[in-house]
Amino acid sequence: MPTDAHTRPYRAGAFTAGMIAVLMLAAAGCGSSGASSAQPAASGNAATHHPMASHAGAMTHSAAVGPGCGMVPATGMGSFHGMSMDPVVTAASHNPLLTTFAADVKTAGLTGELNSMHAVTVFAPADSAFSKLPASEMSMMHSTPELAKILRYHVVSGRVTPAELASGMTLKTLEGGSLKGSKMGSVYEVNNADVICGNIQTANATVYVISKVLTPMH
Repeated sequence: MPTDAHTRPYRAGAFTAGMIAVLMLAAAGCGSSGASSAQPAASGNAATHHPMASHAGAMTHSAAVGPGCGMVPATGMGSFHGMSMDPVVTAASHNPLLTTFAADVKTAGLTGELNSMHAVTVFAPADSAFSKLPASEMSMMHSTPELAKILRYHVVSGRVTPAELASGMTLKTLEGGSLKGSKMGSVYEVNNADVICGNIQTANATVYVISKVLTPMH
């Protein structure tokens, strides 16, 4: 009896300890296999979706070039993000740098045409550029056909990148003439106008706000 009394607790304890060890090993095996099977899916999702989602909103303004980009509103419909949601003339009408340009496009009857075009580049004179026009050129702006011709001279097919502009490439305009890009130091240029802020993306166009109104050769 003393022997059995002392032996039974030992055997019961050994059996219980053994079962606990087996259960712990089984649980560890399940946990490690579950983690390893879930980990690639999680890391794959992070690599595929999250970085793009976090940077998507920033891409529209991070690539803008020009010393005057700080004048573009930080938020609202005239901001980089706001303009990216609208076609080009609508987007320009909300930007405080381009209200005169947008109004002149409307006067010339070009709003529908430019808003419906696909993948164009617009070299849009800033409001200050119109106020600097000499009297001879200002008089041309009062003729609707002449105004339309001048505005078409500011539009080219395709989305022109800053690198392409800096390369000195010649650009064919909707008016039929040509523009020439360049870069002097850190300043981008088109013909004899400086780019105040450029590479602004709208829903259908790339916009460069420029310092002068360009006039086609007659």
